[in-house]
Amino acid sequence: MELKATRYGVEGGIATITLARPHRMNAWTGRMHTEYRHSLAQANADQGVRAIVVTGEGRGFCVGADSEALAGHVARGGYDPGTDASIARPGYGVRPEFDATFAYHFGLDKPVIAAINGPAAGVGLVLACYADLRFAASGVNLSAAHGKLNLPAEYGLSWLLPRLIGLTRANELLLSSRKFTTDEALELGLVNAVLSADDLLPHTYEYAGNLIRTVSPESLRTTRRQIYTDLHRDAAAAVAESERMAAEMMRDPDFAEGVAAFRGKRAPRWRG
Repeated sequence: MELKATRYGVEGGIATITLARPHRMNAWTGRMHTEYRHSLAQANADQGVRAIVVTGEGRGFCVGADSEALAGHVARGGYDPGTDASIARPGYGVRPEFDATFAYHFGLDKPVIAAINGPAAGVGLVLACYADLRFAASGVNLSAAHGKLNLPAEYGLSWLLPRLIGLTRANELLLSSRKFTTDEALELGLVNAVLSADDLLPHTYEYAGNLIRTVSPESLRTTRRQIYTDLHRDAAAAVAESERMAAEMMRDPDFAEGVAAFRGKRAPRWRG
């Protein structure tokens, strides 16, 4: 696929998907969503990719739906996602609960880290929240934004945000649709770290690189699957499934390698 609204690259086992409409502060369109899912599927299928970083080009991360697209919805008298049946389906088919827009992130095999370099509103905030980890530049504005447009909380954010920061805090942000900064987001527990604009990407890549060096690929995949599956079930079921997977993974050569590295006080050499 020719990429017009995004950029994609891989270096050192880390795939980077860059939202690339800087003249529109990376406002979301059907074309961008199509390209994003195409690149996400490509990264997920690439055995050389161990982690995925999502960021924005220029001054914005993603300021939400493009205003011209919103005007188009008004003119048509209804919502048009701007995508068709050929759109890639990364993460689909793992669990029925994951087979929906943006929830598909939960079915991926590799961790997704959002590097929030600039404002994130509406669908931009949704995208950041569906990442596994979030690092952000200081002083950047965030907002759910939907209330200002007579819309509901978008793409399951009403389910996800309370699980990330708690019901009381999520209610305040969702009901008000107010702007809040990444510094406040750190206090709320929504982002993992706030850095200077210059340090954001170096820190993100350093973290991702350390993650894939020290943790086995199968453990990363399995732990992600546990986290998002266990959000839908009771504690006893989570324990039983973890015991089943532990018995299975202990037969994998990477378990023996992990034990050998731990005992030898050296870096592991994962086979993946």
